[in-house]
Amino acid sequence: MPRTLWVVSDLHVTWPANRERVERLRPADPGDWLIVAGDVAEAVDVVVDTLAALRRRFSRVIWTPGNHELFARPTERFKGRERYDRLVDLLREVGVDTPEDPYPVFGDVTVAALFTLYDYSFRPAALAGLPPAQALAAADTARATLDDVLRIAPYVDIPAWCRERVAYSQARLDEVSGPTLLVNHWPLVIEPTRSMRQPEMALWCGTTLTRDFTHRYRAVAAVHGHLHMPREIRVEGIPHVDVSLGYPFEQAHQPPRAWPLPGLRIP
Repeated sequence: MPRTLWVVSDLHVTWPANRERVERLRPADPGDWLIVAGDVAEAVDVVVDTLAALRRRFSRVIWTPGNHELFARPTERFKGRERYDRLVDLLREVGVDTPEDPYPVFGDVTVAALFTLYDYSFRPAALAGLPPAQALAAADTARATLDDVLRIAPYVDIPAWCRERVAYSQARLDEVSGPTLLVNHWPLVIEPTRSMRQPEMALWCGTTLTRDFTHRYRAVAAVHGHLHMPREIRVEGIPHVDVSLGYPFEQAHQPPRAWPLPGLRIP
């Protein structure tokens, strides 16, 4: 059987039903790889334990963080950048690839785990042209904000960190030759957010700075989560695949498995 590169995100294993589904995830072949594109859980030890268990089953596990891994409370020791650095250190110890590690190659495709965050530049039409502060205020009025405003934003300048992460990712990707698979928790383009029930939430869903990544870096596809709308759409000819597992109440019509990415099988 050919090796398969499996992709999934938004495991949210603090929900018992999700934890049971993740415990059932198994490779079809011992050589299969697994990508987990963020939002495993909120607690650092749960994130590490979950990914370590998956690493014992799959030949390789590649992780990039979502917003939930960055959530912190005032009493916690690690917040913001320190929290991310702590996760990277612990996951390296259990053999999980992170966005700070060399990009692995699956067949002839470089799998680039990115961590680019968001900068409030994804705007629905109703908020187009507003300064960030006004756009955020409008989202608050619409009751369309994320917990990020309480559990990430107090501890780090998110737009500044986003700009740094985009520049860091560009520098690394500029050194890659050949096709890539771009993996990020947040979509790289705004189009996947156009179907959100609360369009104001797009503010927390990505950055326009990554708009050209798929063409600039010869992407065969871009994988993301965050939106909890598992589907594939094509933007300028490139597949953008939302691989979110999501919360149990969202899964009535979702298949109970991870998603194999089409076209990335090698004999």
